[in-house]
Amino acid sequence: MQEQDSIIDQLLDKEGLTDKQKSIILAAIETFSEKGYASTSTSEIAKKAGVAEGTIFRHYKTKKDLLLNILAPLISKIMAPFLIKDFYKVLDHHYDHFEDFLRAMLQNRITFLKYNMPLFKILIQEIPFHPDLKEEFIENIAKKIFERYHQLVLYYQQEGQIIEIPPYSVIRMTFSVLFGYLVSRYLLVPEADWDDEQEIEITLQFIMYGLVPR
Repeated sequence: MQEQDSIIDQLLDKEGLTDKQKSIILAAIETFSEKGYASTSTSEIAKKAGVAEGTIFRHYKTKKDLLLNILAPLISKIMAPFLIKDFYKVLDHHYDHFEDFLRAMLQNRITFLKYNMPLFKILIQEIPFHPDLKEEFIENIAKKIFERYHQLVLYYQQEGQIIEIPPYSVIRMTFSVLFGYLVSRYLLVPEADWDDEQEIEITLQFIMYGLVPR
């Protein structure tokens, strides 16, 4: 088993889960990812899991309880340490040039998404509508990555590779562009005729040089 595809496996390895619960969780992940939480019914999840709808409610009080039982431990106990460790492989590696660092970071995230797309889709779709999940994500993932990335921005500014603007602004603009590319590529229009290598380079050149001709 490759490291990248282990997040769902870790979620299912939670102590005490019955085989039926594992089937329900897998079915919920697949259905929430395809249709969104609001458009998914528990009857659809039950049918996909091969269980009676009442079985879901014996384990989870409501549909939201099922969602929280997937995403809360996913963020705090599984995805947080996994993401931090995985992301730090890039953050802690020395790159002479900021552009090389960005390229490695983007390629790292693409690899992660290819193995964990259903969970990523659910997180993106649902975090804005559930304050408790949003807080979990900020505390366990966003703040830790932000702190490390802030140090890197200061380093590349000292090296003269990034203009002297507040590091927060560099982080905000960089992540907005990279995240925008990833969402467009893998969520909004994955069926488009993407030239991935070209798009990655265009994205990086935009971050480094903007729209002004050189």
